Amino acid sequence: MEFDAQKVAELVDTYLIPWGINLVFALLVFVIGRLIAKGIVSLFGKLMSKSKYDPMLVNFLESILSALLMLVVVVASLDQLGVDTTSLVAVLGAAGLAIGLSLKDSLQNFAAGVMLLVFRPFKAGDYVEIAGTAGSVKAIGIFTTDLITPDNKHIIVPNGSIYGDNITNYSAMEKRRVDMVFGIGYGDDIRKAKQILEELIEADERVLKDPAPVIVVGELGDSSVNLWVRPWTLTSDYWGFKWDFTEAAKLKFDEQGITIPFPQRDVHLYQTDTE
Repeated sequence: MEFDAQKVAELVDTYLIPWGINLVFALLVFVIGRLIAKGIVSLFGKLMSKSKYDPMLVNFLESILSALLMLVVVVASLDQLGVDTTSLVAVLGAAGLAIGLSLKDSLQNFAAGVMLLVFRPFKAGDYVEIAGTAGSVKAIGIFTTDLITPDNKHIIVPNGSIYGDNITNYSAMEKRRVDMVFGIGYGDDIRKAKQILEELIEADERVLKDPAPVIVVGELGDSSVNLWVRPWTLTSDYWGFKWDFTEAAKLKFDEQGITIPFPQRDVHLYQTDTE
């Protein structure tokens, strides 16, 4: 009986007490580490929110930071418990590398989505041309961006394709120049045509005074003298003004006898004598 008590005492002293102490310290490391991780994530979220970053980006980065910090806490707790974490970290690293290689395209879209949300080349509601597609931005996600075309088609564009190509944002600037070309016949009065266009521009309240509109003879075409008309409007008035002005110019030209010629070619026939 004395032998058994001695063995039990040795077992307690050798294994149970050290293991119990390690377990207590491991739990303390986990609890305290978890509280510290939550505090860091909360502070990070507040700083990001004050910087006026997109809420979706803030929430996503908070989730990633929280997962990374909790991984560190778990590894530290296991190490305090006496578990060999070296091999565990190596396994996690190898698994992360394998997952990264298999999800290369998704990670590329994710990285591009983060860059789009951080630098904000466009926002929801803007009319843009991206990756060969034009439309109004409905939503910017971590992996894709949703567009609505003018004919109400829903197009989903991978963010990787967007960030690796040119981005044209038609809504970014408050003012836009309306570029129009009106061709008149070579026999028409250029001064009269320019006067008509000037009167139409002055009569339209949507045309801005600054920058001043420009009307010039832009080129002498094959079939017409091309007048370049360059007024400025607010971006919101761009299409409405362009459509209305084009119609008004055509009606006024017809009324004043200014022709808008169509492409034509002069053909000369020569008669030759044959034996």
